[in-house]
Amino acid sequence: MSEGSGRTSFLILAYVSVGLAVAGVVLPLLPTTPFVLLAAFFASKGSPTFARWLDEHPRYGPIIENWRKNRVVPLNAKILACTMMTLSWGLLFVMGSSAVVLTVVALFLVGSASYLLTRPSR
Repeated sequence: MSEGSGRTSFLILAYVSVGLAVAGVVLPLLPTTPFVLLAAFFASKGSPTFARWLDEHPRYGPIIENWRKNRVVPLNAKILACTMMTLSWGLLFVMGSSAVVLTVVALFLVGSASYLLTRPSR
């Protein structure tokens, strides 16, 4: 992959992540914070201008700054993320997913939740 197409890919991922973060502002079951952090990461790789805009945004900037400086995840974001992971796994279970799928997804979700829950909340 060339450098230009890599930057474009990161920029697309940044815009998708911001779109999901914006949706999370109005949809109560979609967490905003993880998508803002993803957008900041992808934007830093794809567009310094877009990354700067995110850093200076009145709603998203403080989330990004708090993560970068202190690795802090707000408690409400942790609760919502863990709740959604549990509901997602439960939906797979109710839909009759195979034991292999349930096990693999559970491992990823438990790993993600463990990482998330070990970050400070301040």
